[in-house]
Amino acid sequence: MKGKGRFWAVLFTISSLVLWTGIGLCGAPGFDDKEIRIAAWGPQTGPAAPWGSVARAPAVLAAMINEQGGIHGRKLKHFVRDDQYNPAQTKVVVKELVEKEGIFSFVCGTGSAGGLAVKDYLAQNKVIWVGPATSVKEYVFPVQPYLFSVYPLYEDEGSILTKYVIEKLGIKEIGVVYQNDPYGKNGLDGVRQRLDHLKMKAVAEIPVEATEKDLSSHVLKLKSAGAKAVLMWVHPTTGVVLVKTAATIGYKPQWVASNTLSDFELMNKISGGLWEGIITGAFMLPPDSDDPRVVKYREAAKKYAPEERFGVFFMAGIMFTEPLVEALKRVGKNLSTEAVLKALNSMKNFQGVGPKLTWSPDQHQGSDSIQIWKCGPGGKTILLQDWTVNELAHWKKK
Repeated sequence: MKGKGRFWAVLFTISSLVLWTGIGLCGAPGFDDKEIRIAAWGPQTGPAAPWGSVARAPAVLAAMINEQGGIHGRKLKHFVRDDQYNPAQTKVVVKELVEKEGIFSFVCGTGSAGGLAVKDYLAQNKVIWVGPATSVKEYVFPVQPYLFSVYPLYEDEGSILTKYVIEKLGIKEIGVVYQNDPYGKNGLDGVRQRLDHLKMKAVAEIPVEATEKDLSSHVLKLKSAGAKAVLMWVHPTTGVVLVKTAATIGYKPQWVASNTLSDFELMNKISGGLWEGIITGAFMLPPDSDDPRVVKYREAAKKYAPEERFGVFFMAGIMFTEPLVEALKRVGKNLSTEAVLKALNSMKNFQGVGPKLTWSPDQHQGSDSIQIWKCGPGGKTILLQDWTVNELAHWKKK
């Protein structure tokens, strides 16, 4: 009896481990004959919560696909977790998703610091990550075999925006406010790259912590330095606080922000209308566009997520997921991690609602172009400059 008891205990342990890792007897990690499990993390609560809809949006794309029968007969199952824009929490939720739910691929993933905290873990577990909802050079240089970046580096964006401010707006007195993490520092690197090329210097470079609430001293430094244009790489709440604080003292520089603050309808609302006139980078078609690619997602969102506002952040979550869906379609029924990696590594000039994407085994930075937008009345999008590349890009010379 003791021998039988030991046998069943061992069998139960093995079965539990199989279920815990998401590896079924008839399938591979992250999928079976009926479903493919994908997931995203992002701040659903806390100061960066306005970015939360990025992680929720892939569910709409999944619902569209599932209604059409799935991908080669398999339905997409999408999971979302709140990491509160806290890298320590990112580790917790990603580990839970990988080891308990058995995720085949992550999409989106908001927050540079959080992403850097888990990218090696995902690679060690051979979990693909497509379309991080952030873009720092540490994700792609050197090449990360399981990580495929969709939108342009903040460094490239910073360089392009700075060039626009100097050449098109004729402003040379430039200040920078940057989040004191890889996201903000990468944007600052881009500004410095352009200014160094022009043998210029910023009049002020001011770091800000993601949790800071009183930014009056930061604004006073910008004003005292004579900054006539201020470029920002910060989260939405910080951006609004900066603009509101400046307005209270009559300081009116030309505010220029990363594409991460390009959801004009939202930003104009939470800033009390102060976002009007602000210029940002942009990484995809406007959500109010009449382009058929946008219209189909806008209509799908009304159907499958009527509680959501279809803005830049929400549509971005769909954009980041599109290339994974394309790769899954190309692979066919014989699905495997290796097959999807091969499909992603051979993707050339794929374009959904974002920029054209090209990946190879030696290059996982998918795009190098941004648009430049301006916030118009009521949060409307005004296109100032179409897709533009950074001709100074360091990574192209690698």
